[in-house]
Amino acid sequence: MFVCINIRTFAPMKLYSDQALAKILDQEIFHLIGDVADEMGVECYVVGGYVRDIFLERPSNDIDVVVVGKTHPLTPSPVGEGECTVSVGISVAKALKNRLGKKAHLSVFKNFGTAQVKTPLHCREGLGESLEVEFVGARKESYSHDSRKPIVEDGTLEDDQNRRDFTINAMAICLNNKRFGELVDPFNGIADLEDGIIATPLDPEVTFSDDPLRMMRCIRFATQLNFQIEEETFDALSRMADRIKIVSGERIEVELNKIMMSPHPSIGFEYLQRSGLLQIILPEVAALDIVEKREGRAHKNNFYHTLEVLENVSMSPKLGDDRGLNKASSDPQPPNLGGFRLWLRWASLLHDIGKTKSKRWEPGIGWTFHNHNLIGAKQVPNIFRRLKLPMGAEMKYVQKLVDLHMRPQVIADSEVTDSAVRRLLNDAGDDIDDLMTLCEADITSKNEVKKKMFLENFRMVREKLADLKVKDYKRLLQPVIDGNEIMEMFHLQPSREVGVLKQYLKDAVLDNKVENEREPLMQLLLEKAAQMGLKTN
Repeated sequence: MFVCINIRTFAPMKLYSDQALAKILDQEIFHLIGDVADEMGVECYVVGGYVRDIFLERPSNDIDVVVVGKTHPLTPSPVGEGECTVSVGISVAKALKNRLGKKAHLSVFKNFGTAQVKTPLHCREGLGESLEVEFVGARKESYSHDSRKPIVEDGTLEDDQNRRDFTINAMAICLNNKRFGELVDPFNGIADLEDGIIATPLDPEVTFSDDPLRMMRCIRFATQLNFQIEEETFDALSRMADRIKIVSGERIEVELNKIMMSPHPSIGFEYLQRSGLLQIILPEVAALDIVEKREGRAHKNNFYHTLEVLENVSMSPKLGDDRGLNKASSDPQPPNLGGFRLWLRWASLLHDIGKTKSKRWEPGIGWTFHNHNLIGAKQVPNIFRRLKLPMGAEMKYVQKLVDLHMRPQVIADSEVTDSAVRRLLNDAGDDIDDLMTLCEADITSKNEVKKKMFLENFRMVREKLADLKVKDYKRLLQPVIDGNEIMEMFHLQPSREVGVLKQYLKDAVLDNKVENEREPLMQLLLEKAAQMGLKTN
């Protein structure tokens, strides 16, 4: 088994007694919820991620509250709706909203039996001045084989904890005054937090069959927390992988992006590959996991090479936030992670996908992957479309980096000429620094001498880029003769001929054949137009 991370460090973990938990929850919002529940004669508990993150000492202002009680008819029932019911969770949310007054906002989702209260109150120090509390009635669920939509019934707290995805998310803390701060942990989630284990409360095969998205969440949590997936749970992942086909691309996209944004995303993609999920959702990447050998010569495993590149990019100190590109929603990350570059990480994951189709054995030379960058770039739009990833600037950015990722290496392997670097700078544009970061991350050779040589060559390319940015700023502008003038001179409509002439002038400037000035460019334009059989007025 390949391991990208040499030292496995779990998220920090701290144990608390019920008295200590009561002190942590000694906040106005939790006492208000408990008071409302006591007045209504129902039990209520804070559950799930908020409880987990208390023990992991992670910040969280999103609170899930489960209320144990009967769903009851609305009085009076709205005309034309027959018998209408309201979840006990919604009832508690409405009562809380009344207590908080105008400073709070209530949203009710009757179809799901949930409600959300947004309030300017804050509950954990340093987390800002507002929070969201999600209310739901305790319930038990059953599923049909071909749907993630459950049949829901009222249930006990035990029923509700049974339906939770993982033991570390199934813990609950009571908010009723008499039991305030009491931890209810029937599946020993505390022990799994201590041991760094992801496991399901019940039979994992049933858990994953009921809601196949939980397979992605399983791997996502293992990646974000750097936990191990418990053996029986992982075996169930492998057996149930095919069930992921009933999950929408949008849902899979969210989990993939959360894995991608984790401190060490390679952990998640290795789990996806070993479980068989990656072959279904990203077969282009999964197909790289092969090594062929002929005449005693084998190529490297390009899947694990890709994971190393992804890891290198994720750990790069040069990265900042994505410039104007949409960021994926994600759970809170460790504060020392630094800048996230989601789409640069996607580019690193996809940079070699063209190697599967381009691989050739050439006698006397060995294994070759000619034009794998071009082949891979053509695959990017289909992957983004299938996974419901954004098809605008984000896709084009990833496609560009996949296309260009071999160019700096070609330049570095030969004499680093101004002309070659200018062309690279022109083609990469504002993304040149990201491209160089990807190329440097792509050096995964175990030969330290060879690795040092490549990095030194890339350093020279970076220096040349910096020099040219300063002294050739004017040269990087569009030629002073534009397409409109060309069309007017030669009586042309927008056409291939106009594009050829524009590119000819641009190449002449980039190759330093002429200055970006009108007179020499006009002379070149007339000569080229004559060769093409075009005449002026």
